[in-house]
Amino acid sequence: MSFKKLLLLLILSVSSLAMVAQIKVTGVVLDENNQPAIGATVVQKGNRGNGAATDLDGKFTLTVPAKATLVISSVGYETVEVPAQSGAMKIQLKVAGQQLDAVVVTGYQKVDKRTFTGAATSVDADKAKLSGVADVSRGLEGRAAGVTVSNVTGTFGTAPKIRVRGATSIYGSSKPLWVVDGVILEDNVDISADDLSSGDATTLIASAVAGLNADDIQSFQVLKDGSATSIYGAKANAGVIVITTKTGRKGHTSLNYTGEFTYRLKPSYNDFNISNSQEQMSIYKEMEQKGWLEMANLVNGTSSGVYGTMYKLINTYDPSTGEYGLPNTTAAKNAYLRQAEMRNTNWFDLLFNNNIMQNHAVSISGGTDKGSFYTSISTLQDPGWYKDSRVERYTFNANAIYNLSPKVKIKILNSDSYRKQKAPGTLSQETDVVNGAVSRSFDINPYSYCLNTARTLAPDSYYTRNYSTFNIFNELKNNYIDLNVADLKFQAELNIRPIMKQDQNLEFNLLGSYRYTNAQQNHYVLENSNQAQAYRAGIDPENAIIKASNSYLYTDPDVKNAEPETVLPSGGMLFYSKNSMSQYDFRGTVQYSKNWTDQHSITLFGGMEASRVDRYAQAFDGWGINYKKGNIPAFNYKLFKQMAEENGAYFSDAKTYRRNMAYFANGNYIFKGRYILNGTIRYEGSNLMGQTHQSRWLPTWNVSAAWLLSEEPWFIQSNLYKKRIWTHAKLRASYSLTGESGPTSLANAEALYYSTRPWRQETDQMELGLDLNALSNSELTYEKKHELDLGADLGFVNNRINLVFDWYKRNNFDLIGRIYTEGVGGFSSKYANVAEMASHGVEFTLSTRNIQGRNEDDFSWTTDFTFSYTKTKITKLNSRSRIIDLITANGFALQDYPHRALFSIQFAGLDNHGVPQCIDENGNVSVEGLNFQEYEKLGYLKYEGPVDPTISGGFGNNFSWKGLHLNVFITYSGGNKLRLDPVFASSYSDQVAMPKEFKNRWVMPGDEAYTDIPAIASRRQNYLNTTLNRAYSAYNYSTARVAKGDFIRLKEVSLTYDMPKAFLHFMRLNSCSLKLAATNLCLLYADSKLNGEDPEYFNSGGVASPNPKQFTFTLRFGL
Repeated sequence: MSFKKLLLLLILSVSSLAMVAQIKVTGVVLDENNQPAIGATVVQKGNRGNGAATDLDGKFTLTVPAKATLVISSVGYETVEVPAQSGAMKIQLKVAGQQLDAVVVTGYQKVDKRTFTGAATSVDADKAKLSGVADVSRGLEGRAAGVTVSNVTGTFGTAPKIRVRGATSIYGSSKPLWVVDGVILEDNVDISADDLSSGDATTLIASAVAGLNADDIQSFQVLKDGSATSIYGAKANAGVIVITTKTGRKGHTSLNYTGEFTYRLKPSYNDFNISNSQEQMSIYKEMEQKGWLEMANLVNGTSSGVYGTMYKLINTYDPSTGEYGLPNTTAAKNAYLRQAEMRNTNWFDLLFNNNIMQNHAVSISGGTDKGSFYTSISTLQDPGWYKDSRVERYTFNANAIYNLSPKVKIKILNSDSYRKQKAPGTLSQETDVVNGAVSRSFDINPYSYCLNTARTLAPDSYYTRNYSTFNIFNELKNNYIDLNVADLKFQAELNIRPIMKQDQNLEFNLLGSYRYTNAQQNHYVLENSNQAQAYRAGIDPENAIIKASNSYLYTDPDVKNAEPETVLPSGGMLFYSKNSMSQYDFRGTVQYSKNWTDQHSITLFGGMEASRVDRYAQAFDGWGINYKKGNIPAFNYKLFKQMAEENGAYFSDAKTYRRNMAYFANGNYIFKGRYILNGTIRYEGSNLMGQTHQSRWLPTWNVSAAWLLSEEPWFIQSNLYKKRIWTHAKLRASYSLTGESGPTSLANAEALYYSTRPWRQETDQMELGLDLNALSNSELTYEKKHELDLGADLGFVNNRINLVFDWYKRNNFDLIGRIYTEGVGGFSSKYANVAEMASHGVEFTLSTRNIQGRNEDDFSWTTDFTFSYTKTKITKLNSRSRIIDLITANGFALQDYPHRALFSIQFAGLDNHGVPQCIDENGNVSVEGLNFQEYEKLGYLKYEGPVDPTISGGFGNNFSWKGLHLNVFITYSGGNKLRLDPVFASSYSDQVAMPKEFKNRWVMPGDEAYTDIPAIASRRQNYLNTTLNRAYSAYNYSTARVAKGDFIRLKEVSLTYDMPKAFLHFMRLNSCSLKLAATNLCLLYADSKLNGEDPEYFNSGGVASPNPKQFTFTLRFGL
């Protein structure tokens, strides 16, 4: 062989070896936020059969020829081509247009959005954060389609009413499940959704997420349909909200600070239709003519204001001067009343504060190949929007990830919070079912006081309430609640990946968590408070008339002709309560995934979990505490005698236990990267259900599928795709069975016996006994729900326009309701799984990038619009709903109507005396009122509409240019009806403020033809008709006192400025921004009948208050 031939053969051999040389490529794919891009596809260019998908950490491994090119693609991101390199590669994806997040966090798994078959919405924490609002749950309003957030009260610690696709239970809460970093966050106390607006003191600990610092949150994920929530089985009937907190990043150590300074505006009488002092005095003149403001009635009456004080001055003689406090002459009285007429006291200005609420948060994070960490602390200092209220909250959050090896990882989390809060003292709300009135004794809520108290009163004067002296400022100082709440959570996770190959992965995960909460509430009623003095009025000082009338005094039934006496001769009261909870969670899971080239892919996931929740509630009522004498108790034995006679108690101690065990499995199959089939099954048991195995254990399941049309060859080859007009399309369908254990208070597998004291007329015959509280409910089982969901995810114009649409239909069955018997076992009714409810709805999210600059300094404009509509109907319910339940503001349940329906008594005009008339249960026009306890004859009531909104959503616009970011966010809601405040009565005192509607009241015969505002009834009319108060109560709950709940609110307007890079470099900062935000600015639309009232807020008094209008300045910087 010649030399030339040998040389040629050598060259060809070397070339061949070079062509077939293979290299092993490992790397990580990150999204635009430097977070792992889960499920991204990495393939060899020209050989799609050689590829891999990134794992939960965004990592991949692939073997390719030495000079190969890698093609990386993921839904919502631009395709990237990079040359293959041996060793570790770092590849960052760029968003293609505007796309929803590429990962769905279910709390159990992280799932690629591309292969997810359920209905879920991801909300970035920065978008959801409302400036100056510490409660993270309120930021979801208008952000996620299908989620309705009603701010029924805005006081810190209270919870908004949140619905995910409407209500799912009749007597249950229908509240979504909160999941933080994979662990369910149980509520501190069991409070129904209806009671969230009650204003009772327990609502201050109603929010499960009140201890979370918003700056620690990375994202929210709202799981809505059965496919998304089925992994939670019998806990997620009402939806799931998953919170993911921040973690450290590899190779990036940072120290960040956020400071918020919030100024809240005082409410203004200009926004309400409350009478000013001149208008009020004109009404008082008529009340005087009708016998209500006579000296004999007011001097010793239960309540009096300007007139009562005037008469007391007339009746007060000063021996040292020989003069009376006020001469009993017409001129002197007119001069005194003229001062009140011109007073126009601005209670809002006096009771609300001008101060700054501050929220500071500091965090440090970082990471290396060996692990990462994140630690933060925060403090909230709120001096109080109104007098004698304040909040201090401190949070600590830490998590650390330790990579013990490439296959073993440990994660440790710790989250703690402590809150100290002061609020006005309050008792629970009460309903008078006989006279049709909802009231609260000794209510001193500043917001309610401003709306309900006459502006004729002087702020520094003492008037009469509950037969004793009263001044609102004195009462707030002497009657208040101190609340201390601690929330501690410890969590650990172990992750093992024994198989980490190019085409398959095996992963084991163990999770353990312990959480402890403790809420201690002390309601101090000092001796100088009106509430304490009411129990001594008529005794000290001695007044025989008041003594005979004061219902707070005690008359001993064992003493013949006994005089009323006080059970609180000195001191005040202390109402103590404690609610604690211990929560244990354990979960073990295994996940296996396998890919066969680009044709087949499966993921199998399964495991088991066990949870335990122990709740402990304790209460104690202390009487006779002398606060000014070293807190020495000086109790009166007659107090205990009275309690025994009334079968009352001064101490309570209750424990409840909840145990759950579940096994679950999920399978996901993908064919050709575009046909997805998913199935979930869960088998769960709970001690809250009946005794039988069938009652205690419930199998839940889901079957779902998705079709990625945009991955079809014919779609890619279409002109619409090539011209980038239609760039993404996915169709989804799911059908599921999920459940809920129902209200805890109704669960009793065995008969419930409680110790009791049978009532005896003679106290010396008192004895102890056992009370059969409820028959065993051995067959009570889970409430269940079938749900069908059809959805579509569409992207247009290079994904600059994205539409996510869902239609769903639900059938809730085996709901807990009452059944009525012949009295077997001593009970005429019991709870059973006998009710049904159906619902359906549509929702969509439209996200657009209207103007997109070529670089970050160019002008850009994005829009997000969410819309949801839901309708529920109770199809089966054998209830005995009373009239009083159906007509009050919360509404109630009735078959063939929505979950909570509002009804009205039919108003039939005024009679010739100006008294309101209504249609009674017998169909007659009556001024006698009606039987508010009637539950059979309900057909005469008028159905007004649902209490909960049927339509809700949000509309947000973001404008950016050269570091400036303007955000304008609007929320809207509608389709529901509201009950106007019950301000009309058959009698009034000279302390009460009347709305300006009273200017149009009936005054003389014939006015009934022109007005619907009732007359001020005379004292004689009330004497002749002892049920006249029922007629006015019926008017308060009539068709004349209903408004639409529709509103459009300018929720937030904010302007943010990111400091330029030159400034950051000079200051040695990584980032720095300034933000000015205005929150809850105004209502762009609301029913005019509301006259300034907030359509979301229930003016229930107690500790409730609306969300204020506020301005917040925020400073952020990072080192």
